[in-house]
Amino acid sequence: MVQGADVIASSGRQHPPTCLLAHGILGSRRNLKSFAQRMALDFPDWQFLLVDLRCHGQSSARPPAGPNTVEAAALDVIALLNSLKIYPVMLMGHSFGGKVVMSMVQQSGRVMPRPVQVWVLDTVPGDVWCDGGDHPRDTIRFVSTLEPPFTSRKQIIDELTGEGFTPEGAQWMATNLKPVKGGQLDWTFDLKGINDLYGSYEQCDLWPMLETQPKGLQVDFVRAERSAFVWTDDDMERICQHGARVNFLPDASHWVHIDNPEGLLRILAPSFARMAR
Repeated sequence: MVQGADVIASSGRQHPPTCLLAHGILGSRRNLKSFAQRMALDFPDWQFLLVDLRCHGQSSARPPAGPNTVEAAALDVIALLNSLKIYPVMLMGHSFGGKVVMSMVQQSGRVMPRPVQVWVLDTVPGDVWCDGGDHPRDTIRFVSTLEPPFTSRKQIIDELTGEGFTPEGAQWMATNLKPVKGGQLDWTFDLKGINDLYGSYEQCDLWPMLETQPKGLQVDFVRAERSAFVWTDDDMERICQHGARVNFLPDASHWVHIDNPEGLLRILAPSFARMAR
């Protein structure tokens, strides 16, 4: 069950259209907060709901029910939306979160209760292949060998860079530490659960969602110019054959909302205008 969630809005409008944001593996809702705040300025009639997916952030405080899979993470978010009585017209997911929002659609039925726009940021519906950079699977495996608590963030950075991970990736991992008793540090997530989630992410096949899209759905993908994930020509052709679109984002690595937020906003803007109507 999702335990951590934030709502960001610029106006006091009652019942604004809602965009849900789902973060990637080894992250939390904080990863998307700055970008959500920027979207709230550009699209002030909207509200933005950020969630901590199972085993991440505040949601790691309570052991999740059942196996840790993409499908289970999607059901967690659906349960949260039902409890809040918030029904987004836009679902946006980065990387692992992209498959989570696709799974939410797949489990919602053949007809959407309202028109819905789905944005999948730098991931594909089927097999996920990482080419270069700090592979998430390698990161998960290595940090799982480290025994918390830790004395400092520098300890984690030194451990990761000493193993060959990039300084940027090591510094980002160090942001996922929280203080515990005695001034030491521990992870903000459940590593065992995350290992299961990432395995599910690599294997989860969401092509059937595109092939049997519910009525009232529009799906868009964003492919980063320097993506660490492999986008094959066959994947992109297959996406377009089923009525979805692949949008190319230049000057960006996998962290599309950090590397080129202006370019990403330009890609997103028409859909916000359309869905607001």
